[in-house]
Amino acid sequence: MKTKNKVYLSLGSNVGDRESNIAQAITALEVSQDIDNVTSSSFYLTEPLYNKDQEYFINTVAKLETTMKPFDLLDLTKNIESMLGRKKHRKKNMPRIIDIDILVHGDSVMETKELVIPHPNIVHRKFVLIPFDEIAPDYKIPLINSSVHELLVNCQDQSFVGLHDMEYKA
Repeated sequence: MKTKNKVYLSLGSNVGDRESNIAQAITALEVSQDIDNVTSSSFYLTEPLYNKDQEYFINTVAKLETTMKPFDLLDLTKNIESMLGRKKHRKKNMPRIIDIDILVHGDSVMETKELVIPHPNIVHRKFVLIPFDEIAPDYKIPLINSSVHELLVNCQDQSFVGLHDMEYKA
């Protein structure tokens, strides 16, 4: 029997129906035969960090269990992004229909051109840490050896991150 790893993903969207884009991505994860027990944080309205001349994002963090290896999961997330209309080649920090990042994958620690686990920017991003803290505050990030909550308390990011009221459109 294959070992199931606990995985955390960051999902974000700032083009079109942002909530629907994220919900469709989560549904696509749920229907994968190699993924179980998908749950996600609340949706958060978040300020773009680098390119300020774009819509605010909706972000969430999803937790799941999978027997998939990190690169197989990366392929799946890229396929989901493509299915939802994300272009393969685009400029960095530009608006996007969907963005799915692998934050952690079990105890995996890796650094390749295509994939770095744990995600190198977790410690710098409130839009990741706040939803992550909602669903797993005590989770210790491999390599970093700090809990999600400890990282959030020490995060220097000053950007806006607020609970998203589905009735309110920013």
